[in-house]
Amino acid sequence: MPIKRQIWAYSLPATLLLMAPFDILASLGMDIYLPVVPAMPRNLGTTSNVIQLSLSLYMVLLGLGQIVFGPLSDRIGRRPILLTGALLFTGASFCLALSSTPLPFLLFRTLQAIGASAVLVATFATVRDVYGERPESTIIYGMFTSMLAFVPALGPIAGALIANMLGWRAIFLALGCIGIFAGLRAVFMWHETSPPQRSSKDRSIFPVLGSLTFWTYTLGFSAAMGAFFVFFSTAPRVLINNAKYSEIHFSLIFATVAVVMIITGYFVKHVVARWGIAGCLIRGMLTIITGAIVLFINQLFFALSFASFVLPMWIIAAGIVLTGSVTANGALADFADRAGSAVAYYFCIQSLITGLVGTSVVVLFDGGTPLPLVVYCLLLPIIVLSALVLQRRAFLKNTM
Repeated sequence: MPIKRQIWAYSLPATLLLMAPFDILASLGMDIYLPVVPAMPRNLGTTSNVIQLSLSLYMVLLGLGQIVFGPLSDRIGRRPILLTGALLFTGASFCLALSSTPLPFLLFRTLQAIGASAVLVATFATVRDVYGERPESTIIYGMFTSMLAFVPALGPIAGALIANMLGWRAIFLALGCIGIFAGLRAVFMWHETSPPQRSSKDRSIFPVLGSLTFWTYTLGFSAAMGAFFVFFSTAPRVLINNAKYSEIHFSLIFATVAVVMIITGYFVKHVVARWGIAGCLIRGMLTIITGAIVLFINQLFFALSFASFVLPMWIIAAGIVLTGSVTANGALADFADRAGSAVAYYFCIQSLITGLVGTSVVVLFDGGTPLPLVVYCLLLPIIVLSALVLQRRAFLKNTM
């Protein structure tokens, strides 16, 4: 059956109001839940590792879903993928609010992540369909990036306030209500935008996966995003359980890291032209390593506090932004003819590494201490810097 298409006739502000809730929901599904993480083992009668799994599943499936929903949206259209994803996310959120045991909770977190992945794919694919290379696309992506920087700052604060007033179940009820609002607007306003299918020769993904450059920058992106993942996986236990901060105080402290990332993002555009893509990646990795070393020294000699745990994370956060500003361009530069597939694998691999390696260090090392963050922020950047050396040697060999 042919896909029914309509002209996208909305203004840029109207488009942002229509799309932004889906972009925000996918991140809120992770961040708004953080303040109640320490209490969830008691609430569900389970262990801290199971609750950690609920965070990791969300991260991994958010990435894996992209290589499924991307091609599927090309086949059946953006609108059905978006509406199905919104329905999954919303339904799973309400079911999470009703969960009382760990197995259903993990099942519904899985469905919530699948729904979030679907709406993200459909949203970004629609931006490409409608705006292509037009200047409006830059504005939209810039707005999305800004919102995703603010969500980690505001999400935990909102979660803590909701949990304190109404209990932890109200957090998931709130996500479900936002999902209803966004989904109903999309039912009536979100038109199909996917272009007519054109017969073309399938392009293999193997040149992408066989590229040392692609892997180097994708690993760099994984090092950056994984550092933040390990931080928000350990921070509730470190600051609430061990350092005895309240949920509200924890949320305000957590927000300072997001603020540092936002401020760094404002200045980083000025250094990319000076240092280049590889130069920024090197400096980003070294900045993350520096923060990890400071954090380790603090752990050895000082008690857990805002100064000993969070201030070093500010250094790591600056390295995260510096790295993330260049890794996509570095990874995808050679694959303009198959950019869609390359982007899907770039995000998927990053999510897998972040979720699997990040979870492993949290479980293997004491997740109630800064040690997992130290290990991750030393291990991954060292691997990336080693890959950069190999890439440089391969380049010199090919040019001789």
